[in-house]
Amino acid sequence: MSTPRFLTLPPGVSSEQIETPLGSFAALEALPVSGVPERWPALLVPGFTGSKEDFIAVLQTLAQAGRRVIAVDMRGQYETPGPDDPSAYSCAALGADIDAIAAVVGQGEPVHLLGHSFGGLVARETALNGTAKLASLTLMSSGPAGIVGPRERMGRVMLAELPEYGLDYMWSNRMEPEALAAGVPDDIVAFLRKRLLANHPTGLVAMAHEVLGASDRCAELAGCGLDLLVLYGEHDDGWPPLLQAEMARRLDAECVVVPGALHSPAVEAPETTAAALTRFWNTAESRLLQHQHG
Repeated sequence: MSTPRFLTLPPGVSSEQIETPLGSFAALEALPVSGVPERWPALLVPGFTGSKEDFIAVLQTLAQAGRRVIAVDMRGQYETPGPDDPSAYSCAALGADIDAIAAVVGQGEPVHLLGHSFGGLVARETALNGTAKLASLTLMSSGPAGIVGPRERMGRVMLAELPEYGLDYMWSNRMEPEALAAGVPDDIVAFLRKRLLANHPTGLVAMAHEVLGASDRCAELAGCGLDLLVLYGEHDDGWPPLLQAEMARRLDAECVVVPGALHSPAVEAPETTAAALTRFWNTAESRLLQHQHG
């Protein structure tokens, strides 16, 4: 569970709804506080049980580099409603949603796409689908296949308990004690509760199946022709850092390790993370523009 440190929207950041042919998606939009966006936009996709608020600490810094940055709630997450049909929450279906959002956000221009954790498994579907006009793909604290380690165990607990006991039980017996033990402030605990209970239960169960059972698609992704970045925390407790480093090698991707961070670098080390993303995005943009004009 990614836990934002604060919830107050920074200057230049506002709540929006993104209307697409596949539905309406809740979003946070960041624009430069001064000047206009002169670079290609970026689209940020959160992880399992996460939301757009997981990116709140990097939005202003990313936008100040001269681009519009959008963080979304996926279908069934927090403030974006979702259907009762489990098939709507497969990585492929969610990837198609992100494709539709990218088309609206890009307005004909390429979009830098980032997926955090489970969002990385979704974002790679968008990239592999090949219809979105993408400038680059960043996999942040994500992996080559289904999640392993402590977070895998938590996913299996959720699969066993959620259908039987419901979201209130999961919050009171699993998430709240964890948040309180970590010393999370009261206002953030209240937000985490509100966010969890707003998730579509069918969506959570389906997404848990997806994050646990995802297949390895590195070989396909390596051939997609996009600039790729693998970015993760030095102490990631999701996919092990060594596994992510190996994935970067297999993808021939740039690899950035964020010192001191765990599974949510955008929360735990926002300035380092934003600087790495801006540098990668600017380089990818320059390369694409040279290619277009060459």
